[in-house]
Amino acid sequence: MKEKSSCLTKKIKELEARLASELSKAKSEAEKAKAEAEAIVTVYRADAKAAQVQVREAVKTAQTRAHWIVELAKCQSRRETLEEIHARGFDLTDEIIKAKEHEADARALAFSDDDDDGSKSGSENGEDLDGEETAPEEN
Repeated sequence: MKEKSSCLTKKIKELEARLASELSKAKSEAEKAKAEAEAIVTVYRADAKAAQVQVREAVKTAQTRAHWIVELAKCQSRRETLEEIHARGFDLTDEIIKAKEHEADARALAFSDDDDDGSKSGSENGEDLDGEETAPEEN
């Protein structure tokens, strides 16, 4: 009986030793996985923060551009109205020239970031958005 008990005790100690070894390996793997997950989360958080900054900048740029496009439309409308009045015999040459200058300024501000791709906007080609010439008319 003593031998049997001694043998069982020995087996229990061997199993406990193996179990402790396996537990140690499992803890080590869990810590490694946790560290990798934390690194991935850190990268994703940084990427998300950078994306938020880009979105804010894009929204701000879009709002500014929309403002200047509205101003351009107002300038074009004013110029067209002045040209219609001028066509009826009123001398509005100076006002038309000033309106065209304001329109060109508004166009430059509205489409200032279009030049990044190297393409020409309508104002650089001497045309407004309707395809009409923007040079002052002669009397």
